[in-house]
Amino acid sequence: MKQATERLTVAQATLLYLQQQYVERDGLVQPFFAGCFGIFGHGNVGGIGQALLENPSFKYYQCRNEQAMVHSAIAYAKVKNRLSAFVCTTSIGPGATNMITGAATATINRLPVLLLPGDIFANRSVDPVLQQLESEQSNDVSVNDCFKPVSKYWDRINRPEQLMAALPKALRILTSPAETGAVTLCMPQDVQAEAFDFPASFFAKKIWTVQRPLADRALLKQAAALIAQAKKPIIIAGGGVIYSDASAALKKLVNKTGIPVAETFAGKGSLRYDEPQNLGAVGVTGTPGAIAICEKADVVIGIGTRYSDFTSMSQSAFQHNKVLFININISAFDSHKQGALALVADARETINELSKLVGNYTVPESYAKTVAKYNRSWNKQVQQVYDYRHAPLLSQGEVIGAVNSFAKEKDIVLCAAGSLPGDLHKLWRTADPKGFHLEYGYSCMGYEIAGGLGAKMADPSREVYVMIGDGSYLMMSQEIITSIQEGFKLTIVLLNNHGFASIGGLSTALGSKGFGTHYKYRNAATGQLDGNYLPVDLATNAESYGALVIRINNHDELKAALLQAKKADRTTVIYMNTDREHRVGGFGWWEVPISETSGLSSIQQSLKGLNQNRQKKRRYL
Repeated sequence: MKQATERLTVAQATLLYLQQQYVERDGLVQPFFAGCFGIFGHGNVGGIGQALLENPSFKYYQCRNEQAMVHSAIAYAKVKNRLSAFVCTTSIGPGATNMITGAATATINRLPVLLLPGDIFANRSVDPVLQQLESEQSNDVSVNDCFKPVSKYWDRINRPEQLMAALPKALRILTSPAETGAVTLCMPQDVQAEAFDFPASFFAKKIWTVQRPLADRALLKQAAALIAQAKKPIIIAGGGVIYSDASAALKKLVNKTGIPVAETFAGKGSLRYDEPQNLGAVGVTGTPGAIAICEKADVVIGIGTRYSDFTSMSQSAFQHNKVLFININISAFDSHKQGALALVADARETINELSKLVGNYTVPESYAKTVAKYNRSWNKQVQQVYDYRHAPLLSQGEVIGAVNSFAKEKDIVLCAAGSLPGDLHKLWRTADPKGFHLEYGYSCMGYEIAGGLGAKMADPSREVYVMIGDGSYLMMSQEIITSIQEGFKLTIVLLNNHGFASIGGLSTALGSKGFGTHYKYRNAATGQLDGNYLPVDLATNAESYGALVIRINNHDELKAALLQAKKADRTTVIYMNTDREHRVGGFGWWEVPISETSGLSSIQQSLKGLNQNRQKKRRYL
């Protein structure tokens, strides 16, 4: 019997297939793709562009920068717990390579996005085409090969038939919690427009089940036995807790056992900030309590964490001479880190199983009291920072406090780079699993505003507060226009400290005197960038995008501006100057190399401190 077919272009078939992809978790079935971000050029306008034009049900969103649209897609997927994603389409050449940074951000953060960069002519009848990178070694090389190391799956569709092999593989990766990240399907511009008789069955509805695999029973019992013997256990809650929707299970476990929790950037919000067992931020940007408890912990239970150097304090955080690690992670790659007992399984299901297996275990009473005291003490310190009034310029801490105090519990604060993430990690009182949105896997400057747009698209019911410094704003701010175009209102809190304040502080700490981190004129007398500050007006720039801009100078004006912004009908930028030298301060150590030879005494002194701190580093094998 002859198989029924549909004659479609590769671009048309791609969109039709994607529209029929659904995911199911815990009985809830939903479409996987929410639409397509894109910027058109000669490499995709006649293919994917035409297909989108004739298929308006697959919604197209016009963006201003290719990297930014990937960031928007990432933030959307993060808020959706990886159960929904976007497609991003570009032309060939620079339009395509602009997405590489976004692809790396997605893959490092384990967040799904499907990239469809245009590519050179597959039939090679036009060679070289405009924006083609020529190779003397091969005609099968293009700039899109640069996506390979930052993609979880990569392919080039040189013939229409290949689509039927590539797309299912792409969806398997995208919908897998253990393997997800950026998937890149390079689309030669001639092949996009080429017609083919595809089997009609290729476009049938497909449901991808997001499974909750259970841990090996014997290993679970071993883990429970280790916990039952622990005197000073701690849980490191990573993003996997939130993606697995395991916050309620975690609360039940720690309330029952008294085991304290410290949260990574991705895991902040796993517990309410005021739970007695919540020590707050872990690692380099951690709270004093979290750092102290980690240092003496005898059993460390990592749930959904990658153990980045910011979490492990460059492998110096856990100093107990017999410390043991138990890792619960959907990814085998992450589960086996730190020489751990690896439970390769779903976070929520494993927490529930461990809660049963540990029986009536509780931490020693004195330990529980110490943890609760740290929780209360830190909340008092946070309040002191929030209540402080700095003059004549605002301090970053009081700005965070004003926004945190004004925002509702389910609102979202979003950030990515600079000095703000560390302060937010320590200070922000998170009461909802989705209330704290930090991209700190790649810590990509420029993510903030584009990411804010994606977060708002994922849940329009929440106010989204984008907190951003002038450095990140200058990297990428154009998606303010897209937010206005699409009616997704953001409140952008723009702090101007006239340079790269975070790296300036790090540079100073390393003895390098903040070199190259101030936005200043070149001084004719010294030849250095140490003249007067540049007369840049970021507020007027934001107004030129169509945003409502409120300029403020003090705390009272900031509170009034937040109220005005909430009532506004479009994206609002609250602009202020802040004192870059008034810092919240840190309590953890982070290894950053320091020059071993230097004529500067400040660098020589910093090197001594580095070598002392290196003595605390450990290998967990």
